[in-house]
Amino acid sequence: MKTVILCGGLGTRLAEETQVKPKPMVEVGGRPILWHIMKIYEQHGLNDFVLALGYKGEVIKDYFLNYHARLSDLTVQLKSGSVQYSNPTAEDWNVSLVDTGANTLTGGRLLRLKSLLEAEGTFMLTYGDGVSDIDLTALLAFHRAHGKLATVTAVKPSARFGGMIIESGIVQNFKEKPQSGEGWINGGFFVFGAGIFDYLEDDSTVLEQSPLENLVRDDQLMAYEHPGYWQCMDTIRDRDALQEYCDSGTAHWLKDG
Repeated sequence: MKTVILCGGLGTRLAEETQVKPKPMVEVGGRPILWHIMKIYEQHGLNDFVLALGYKGEVIKDYFLNYHARLSDLTVQLKSGSVQYSNPTAEDWNVSLVDTGANTLTGGRLLRLKSLLEAEGTFMLTYGDGVSDIDLTALLAFHRAHGKLATVTAVKPSARFGGMIIESGIVQNFKEKPQSGEGWINGGFFVFGAGIFDYLEDDSTVLEQSPLENLVRDDQLMAYEHPGYWQCMDTIRDRDALQEYCDSGTAHWLKDG
């Protein structure tokens, strides 16, 4: 099963970092937040990734192009240019890096991946800036059991994010970033069926607006309620909080901490 990670946003509230790199490449614990997100999926046997690139996507491409060499011992034959790798410690991941446009919005980025995903039937998707100790195996089982088109993971942090009203697991209302309120919010970690592409129009489509709202209208959006740890990296303060967890060996989103 493929996992899409949206990696194309500008990350304006992390401008100290994102002037030179895309937000998913901002490091915590000596690794890009993107690597941490991919490790969450790997822990549940999911290692086939599609990265939807945009702003400074070349930085992400360079990272993965050089990943194997960076984590291996090398012997270089200078005359021929041949390289022998030994003791590689790289993860067993398949990573597709797709340029989805510098100014494309979230739903538009997903739409540009239609040819890669439509035949999959079911795929997972999340943002390139949030980590969690979510049980992805249980999330997928929940999605398959309810038979609807889409599942969003609902989490309960502060009220500065988009809110949802949920009754018996069914999303009754979805509103992105309300001015006030508290309760369950969109934590990413979606599961979609291929029918999601019928709800996407063009590059200007914002996934969190009309597509999810129309899924609610059609009674096709379910919420997987995750009361455990979840944290997005929206600001420098968020980055520093994640770094503290890494420094103390209590990174909740990784099995080995």
